[in-house]
Amino acid sequence: MSERGEVVVRPVAPEDRARWEQLFLAYGNFYQTTFTPKILEGVWGWLMSEEHPVRCFVAAHNDTLTGFAHIRQQPDTFRAGPSWFLDDLYTDEEARGHGVATALIAAVTDYASAKGGGTIRWITEANNTTAQRLYDTLAERSTWVVYQNEVPKGER
Repeated sequence: MSERGEVVVRPVAPEDRARWEQLFLAYGNFYQTTFTPKILEGVWGWLMSEEHPVRCFVAAHNDTLTGFAHIRQQPDTFRAGPSWFLDDLYTDEEARGHGVATALIAAVTDYASAKGGGTIRWITEANNTTAQRLYDTLAERSTWVVYQNEVPKGER
């Protein structure tokens, strides 16, 4: 568990489900994405499974969950070692500016360090300048360009 001022960061727990879901839905709305009940169940199932590679940390500010971070380890072929991808990071609007995102990034950094270190990478939309101002103080901005290609599920 990491503590940064009044912000406490810890691994997600089963009793966090309702508030995590509210925050995850708000995160989807922020990025103009609707998460279906099937997606919510699927992601929550991952977070509750020790076997799944995605881990979740939640931040509490004044005893209320105000943010989350989803991180997973991945192999780094440039170093033949571990690296990490911070899939999702979200802070409730009312809690922004209170150090929640900074505390979450510190917690996932501590977690990655304890699990072998490596590079942590994440993306944000080009127009999310508020987040970028924070990220620019915490990490090095990459020169890499991200592409994506939605691949349909094959039938065999």
